[in-house]
Order: sequence, then structure tokens, then C-alpha cells
Amino acid sequence: SEDDFNSLCSINFESNLENEVKIFHNRINKYNEVVESCLEADLIKRLHNNYHKKALEILKKLSPEKVALYDYSDFTIVNTGKNFQSSFHDDTPDKILSGVIYLKPEKNTGTIFSDFKSGKSAEIVDWKPNKAVFFSRKERTTWHAYKGNGESNRVALVYNLYTKDIKETFKIEKKNYFIGNLRYKINPYLFRYFKFTI
Repeated sequence: SEDDFNSLCSINFESNLENEVKIFHNRINKYNEVVESCLEADLIKRLHNNYHKKALEILKKLSPEKVALYDYSDFTIVNTGKNFQSSFHDDTPDKILSGVIYLKPEKNTGTIFSDFKSGKSAEIVDWKPNKAVFFSRKERTTWHAYKGNGESNRVALVYNLYTKDIKETFKIEKKNYFIGNLRYKINPYLFRYFKFTI
């Protein structure tokens, strides 16, 4: 809604980021309890009440087997520096639905999707304030990236539905749990120290 969009855009974020990303998690569980928040708890509850059913409907269309796995939601504000570029990644297996809602500025770079980890034949979902893109991750398939446009910070709301049952996620995706879970555990360290993932 316009009110929710304006509430999120009215938050002041650092505006001179260059090559870094700042991430602000806001988690709420399926019992409507805010368990982690850097924003006002009332705003997180309002977002959850207004959009949770819609998110579940999207998940039901994209990956109906994962709906029963839902445990909690995360409304994450991601402030991306103007010169930052993420590597292509396929999201962690605890994310059963991933969504990005573009907040500000008026012009920036949208989410970049590819069938390949290399980013070959990539397609961009164009940036437009209050536009959203959702997908349900699949191991080594839903490759995507994001970046600043070289001119200004990129502020987005990342709305994810999570599960704690990672093993069942791999079963639904018909992927190897041991290999996938190993990637899940070591990729953050590989990216932090070597700027790549497997």
C-alpha cells in the first residue's frame, strides 16, 4: 500500500555507501511475535498482517510443497552501496520464498537473474519504486545478483519466508541434503574472505 511504502521510504539510511552493503533484519514468527527488529515492532507487525497471506499465496503458486514448512518471516532492509555488486547466488535453503520490493531512489538497478552461476544470459527485473519480484529458491538453479547503479545507494525491502526444516527443503527440491547443506555452511565464509561461492 502507499502508506506502507511511504513508511519504509521515510526511514533515514546512510546515503554515502560506496562498495558495501548494510543489512537490517526484522524477524517475526508465525505467532505474530517480533523476535528481532531494528525497525519499530508495530511496523513489522503491520507488514506481516498486511502481506503474509499474499506471500503464502505466491509460494503456493511457485512451490506448493513448501507452504507447510513455513516457520517465520524476515522483513530485511538492504542498503546497497552505489558501486557494490553481489556475486550470483541461489539463496540459502532455509528461504522458501524470496521477495524484493524496490524502495528508493527513483532509478537504480533491479534484480538480475540467470540460469547460470556465471551470470551468462542474465536478465534484469527493472527497478521501479514499489515494484516487487518474488521467487522460490531451488538449489543451484535460481541464480540471481544485485548491484548499485554507480550513482546512488539502492534501498530495498527483502521479504523472505523461512523454514527451520532444511532437510525437507532439499527433499522437495530433489537435491542432495549433504552436499547442499555443506554449501550452505561454507559459502558465507568463502564469500567473506575470497569473494566467491560454490
